[in-house]
Formats: sequence, structure tokens, C-alpha cells
Amino acid sequence: MQRKKRPEELRSHRWYGAPGRKTFDHRSRSAQMGYDKGDYAGKPVIAIVNTWSDINPRHAHFRQRAEEVKRGVWQAGGFPVEMPAITLSEPFQKPSTMMYRNLLAMETEELLRSYPADGCVLMGGCDKTTPALVMGALSMGLPAIYLPAGPMLRGNWHGQVLGSGSDTRKYWAELRAGTITENDWEEIEEGIARSPGHCMTMGTASTMTSAVEALGLALPGSASIPAADSHHPKMATAVGRRAVELVWEDATPASLLTRASFDNAVICVLACGGSTNAVIHLIAMARRAGIGLDLERFDALSRKVPVIANLRPSGKYLMEDFYYAGGLRALLSSIRDLLDLNARTVSGKTLGENLEGAKLFNAEVILPREKALVPSGGLAVLRGNLAPDGAIIKPAAAEPRLLQHKGRAVVFEDYNDLQGRIDDAALDVDADSVIVLRNAGPIGAPGMPEWEVPIPKKLLQKGVRDMVRISDARMSGTAYGCCVLHVAPESYVGGPLALVKTGDVIELDVPRRRLQVLVDDAELTRRKRDWRAPARRFQRGYGALFSQHIRQANEGCDFDFLEGTAPTPEPEIH
Repeated sequence: MQRKKRPEELRSHRWYGAPGRKTFDHRSRSAQMGYDKGDYAGKPVIAIVNTWSDINPRHAHFRQRAEEVKRGVWQAGGFPVEMPAITLSEPFQKPSTMMYRNLLAMETEELLRSYPADGCVLMGGCDKTTPALVMGALSMGLPAIYLPAGPMLRGNWHGQVLGSGSDTRKYWAELRAGTITENDWEEIEEGIARSPGHCMTMGTASTMTSAVEALGLALPGSASIPAADSHHPKMATAVGRRAVELVWEDATPASLLTRASFDNAVICVLACGGSTNAVIHLIAMARRAGIGLDLERFDALSRKVPVIANLRPSGKYLMEDFYYAGGLRALLSSIRDLLDLNARTVSGKTLGENLEGAKLFNAEVILPREKALVPSGGLAVLRGNLAPDGAIIKPAAAEPRLLQHKGRAVVFEDYNDLQGRIDDAALDVDADSVIVLRNAGPIGAPGMPEWEVPIPKKLLQKGVRDMVRISDARMSGTAYGCCVLHVAPESYVGGPLALVKTGDVIELDVPRRRLQVLVDDAELTRRKRDWRAPARRFQRGYGALFSQHIRQANEGCDFDFLEGTAPTPEPEIH
């Protein structure tokens, strides 16, 4: 039987329980806030890291959810302390929430280290928030449990179901093509996001919350619950109760997570048809845990995992449908043979035990394997002279005819160049062209934004809805199309994408996992010799820190000094 930690062994005991003048200060200031010694003495202090903000609609319900977490902490005999952290609001933060993912990770780690926390609840959901919170908690090493924000309700326009992100891009293309009116577009704007919660497609948010549940850091079934469903606040209270138990059990992430745990998370992402962004985030999270995870592992697992979540953008349905079809537990249960069921989780049970009794209620939403959207290879890692360190494509989101393709490059120097020329009627482009966007990577953009490359307007008007596009940017998990992303190394630091010229022929061969510019090595060497590094974007502040220490996409885009498991001293109490 596992030994329960004694009250005097709690980390917070050094702040509250030990004799001395400083602990007098801690207790007296707690009294100043209206707390009695009996509220916290000898009890686990649970830090509730809350990313609520007025500027983040996806977390609009987190003020109330924090109170429901506190209820669970009190019920279990703990002492809840809410700690606000920077919000990463996908619609509003510029140039990219990805630029600030590592800042939230640092803040989470340092909040937990510098205050008297024994364990923590991580409240997130909006895209980069999830990996940031987990990265910080992994580095700190306290018992941690994740509370997912939950997806918003389905959108609606004239009786048509709308999916956030995916249908925004779809109808923006139709507006530019002239098939819908400005009035239609305004009505779609009013109906596409109808409740708190993150995107209800299988975008980055739902991908990452699902991955963290499969990883073992969230309660079973929690990632699928819609934010507006009454089961969501009940789940929040259960998370608070469990956080206290994790402290007594000393169940730190290091004691739970293994290489197999991360394989489970990757397999979950692949079976869901999840966002390509998960590749970057899971690599960064694994490195924080001291576990090796690379692009080759994603590609190897992808070759045997079917895409069975019939969810947009790859499929038909939305997360609300997914939940009522049985949710993530039903999906994982249907691929049990691919998972390590002995992996431990924050529930106190193994993944296999968490999946016992899971039921599937709609086989149109969670497909049987023989009817998978994609039998295998839902994500592919490409290499070649354009991407020596790798690039990513989601074949399920592309028109099949484009997966083996040669075309003439049409190069855009940066996003401003793209915006200025993509709809120019004089642009020399056709449906077979390969559009290249560069200087959009971690340092070049900066922050590797989700800069989708649209179809040129004159091609949209001819009925073209997909073509090969290549960039060193990311793309929203809610987007679709034949887009090669995360090209590494990025063009801004002299990666081969910087050497491509308009008119060069580019070959994409997904079955062979190849991405090549058909230019001989001698010419590429000459172009490399003539290339000049651009000036630094930032001379001071967080931008300078970011530019000096950010890793490339294939390495997870973490800061080099934050990776690994080197210990950081505990603060002195004096």
C-alpha cells in the first residue's frame, strides 16, 4: 500500500508550519485575508493556475470554474489558492500566441516554485495555453492535474451547422470567390461562436486537451465535455478533490509519465485527425519531462494509426457530437490494442482501467476502423533538400491528387508580400503552381504564427479549392488543404526555403515522404553563398530573449535553457 505523505512533509509547511518570524508573517497575512489557521494548517495547498481574462472568450467561464475547483479542494481537506497567469487568447494576441507559449510556461513554473504550493490545478484550453501550463508544471515537478476548458457549442447559420475556424476559412474563400454575399458573411460572423469554450472542431485546442487526457494528466472523459454542459462544473469540482489526493500520494508527473505515456498521446492525436501543431507541443512537453520524442516517432506511429474521429476539418461532425457519441474514452477504447494500457494517470488508475466501461453511442461520429477516414498516415513527416530537418503535412486535409505533385514555385517573401499580391489579377499562378511563403517561422515571423496561405482569388473564381502550399509557419488546426508546414530549418536563419526562386520546380511526394526543389546542388550552394542574414527583429525585451533562445519547429520551439530536468533550487524561507 502506498504511504501517505505526512502533514509536516508538505512543501507548504515551510511557509506556514515551521517556527520563526517569517512564518509568523505568512500566518498573520493569511489572517489579514480572513483565513483561520484551521483553514490551511497541515493541509495541502493547491495552486489553481487560472488563465481567465476579459480578452479570452474561450476561457470566459473560468471565473466560475475556479470557484468550483475550490469547492472540490475544500471538500477533500485542502486549501485552494487561485493564481492568475497570462492568458494566451488565440483570436487577439499578436503576432502569435506561440510567441508567448514559453512565457506562460515560465510563469507557471515560477508561480509554483515561489509560492507555498503543494500541488496544482492547471486551467487551460485555448490552443497554446494547454502545452504551456503542462510544460511549466512538468519542470516544477509538483503533483499536477489539468482542467480543460471544453469546446463551445455548435455554430449555426440558416440551419447549417458551423464549425469555428474551419467554416471561417471556408466561407471567407466563398466570399472572395463571389458565391456568398457580404450580408451572408456578417450573419455567419454572428452565429459561429455561441458560448464559452474553445473551438468545437478538432483544432489545436481540442487536439491538445485530448492529448493531455491520453497522456494521463487529466481525469478520464474530461477533455470532451462541452464548456456549457452541466457536467463541466461537476468535473471541475472532481478535479479539485483529486488534486488534494495527488499531493498526499506524492503523485508527481515524473512518477506517472513515461515514453509510453507520450506514445499514447501521439496515438490519440493521430486517431483524432488532430492538429499538426500537436507535433511541436508534444515534443516540447516530452523534452521538459526528460523524454525523447522526435518527428520520426510521429511518422512511425502514424503509419499504423487510423483516423477514426469523423470531426472537422478532416470529417463532418463537431466536438459536441463527439461528446454525446461517447467522447474520448470511446475513441481510445476502440484502439486499445495500439495503446499502452498500463500507463499510469492522475486518476490513480491506469489508462486501461480508465477506459473500462466506455461505450460508443454513434458510429458515424467515432468510426469503426474498417470505415476510418484514413486507414493510416493521417500525418506525414517530409524530408528532402527543402526540409532537411523535416516538415509536416496532414494528408487527410488535402485533395488526394495533390499528394504526388510537381509544380512551378510562386514565392512570397513574407506575409505582407503575400497579402499584397495573392489576389492580384496579374499574378503569374495557376492551379498546378506551388505557393511558397517564407520568413514565417519561429524567429522570422516572429513567433511562427498560424499564417494560412489562401488560394489566389482568380483561381477561386475558376473553382479551384486546393493547391500545394509550403511555408515555415504553422497553420490553425481548424484549417484544411494541401499545406506543407513547419519547414525546418526556417528560411529566416538560412534554411533551404530561403533559396527558392519563383519558377523553380518543387516536387511533393507524400507516399515517399519527400519534399524537393528540383535545382542541382551546385546552384543551391551558390545561392546559399549569396544569401545574407536579415537584421535582428528585436533589440530588447522578451522579443530579444525569444529570438536568442528559441528552438526550431522540429525541436519543439522551446527555449534552450528550459529543456530537460536539471533541478532548480527551492526558495529559502527567511
